[in-house]
Amino acid sequence: MTQASIKTTMDDAFLLSIIVPVFNEQEVLREFYRRLSQVLDGIDATMEIVFVNDGSTDYSLLQLQELQASDPRIVILDLSRNFGKEIAMTAGLDHVRGDAVVIIDADLQDPPELIPQMIEEWRHGFDMVYAQRRSRTGESTLKKTTASLFYRIMQRISRVQIPVDTGDFRLLSRRAVDALSGLRERHRFMKGLFAWIGYPQKAIPYDRDARHDGTSKWNYLALWNFALEGITSFSTLPLKVATYLGTFTAFGAFFYGLFIIVQTLFFGNPVAGYPSLLVVVLFLGGIQLMALGVIGEYLGRMFDETKGRPLYLIKDHLLAGGEAEKASANERQ
Repeated sequence: MTQASIKTTMDDAFLLSIIVPVFNEQEVLREFYRRLSQVLDGIDATMEIVFVNDGSTDYSLLQLQELQASDPRIVILDLSRNFGKEIAMTAGLDHVRGDAVVIIDADLQDPPELIPQMIEEWRHGFDMVYAQRRSRTGESTLKKTTASLFYRIMQRISRVQIPVDTGDFRLLSRRAVDALSGLRERHRFMKGLFAWIGYPQKAIPYDRDARHDGTSKWNYLALWNFALEGITSFSTLPLKVATYLGTFTAFGAFFYGLFIIVQTLFFGNPVAGYPSLLVVVLFLGGIQLMALGVIGEYLGRMFDETKGRPLYLIKDHLLAGGEAEKASANERQ
């Protein structure tokens, strides 16, 4: 059955899954659920709302359990510890059953009111409908500038075309979810994986709101490490730069050596200055350490991949109605 025919048969009845990664979001969870419920109540579909508790240390899990007691659509995946947002999204994708799957953060920067429009585009045959930011309210100029620069650098150096100004807020078809579930790498840059699977995709422009409440878990150090994750996961350019830089330095040293020999033969060689010698040594040493650091980043990722550990462990899988399903430690590799 083709994707188009699948859409036709599901025009009147389909299963919609919502994935919500949660890490210490107690200040905003109830308001997020209120707004999301208002949107979902207007959609004619069977639904499940999968909250993935990514090792929260506040009262987020307790609030989720209270919400679940009043809403049978809610499913809670309680991970054994904090594995990071990329892994939390992966856990949600592994456990949803929907024909259409929406990923959305709980901080209300991404409006749930956009979901019906995403569903409409999905019905038109798109396997992925992603929200593309026109503006970013409530963020500093530095963060906006660095984020914009990062996306554009990634587009230039990546092997796949990653949409600019696009986060994780998106809708995925069933076959897109199944394709993503087959990608089990440990260092996961989901924005790149979303683009890597291909399939028809559509952007929906929107204005991103400021965070409703609470504090962001993404400081500049975390964002820097996230950027390194993306670059090393989807580009070998740093390795090529290290190679070119080393080659250039080697040729430069060779020709400089020839220059010193010729100068000595024709003009003599006065005592060399210690400062210039020190600068050269430090420069070459810095180049070598930088190249080793780049190689180390890739080698470390290879080391993690070869261990074969599960991507995540689930402590509890709380189904609708409060039923608990204990998950095997090796449920998904």
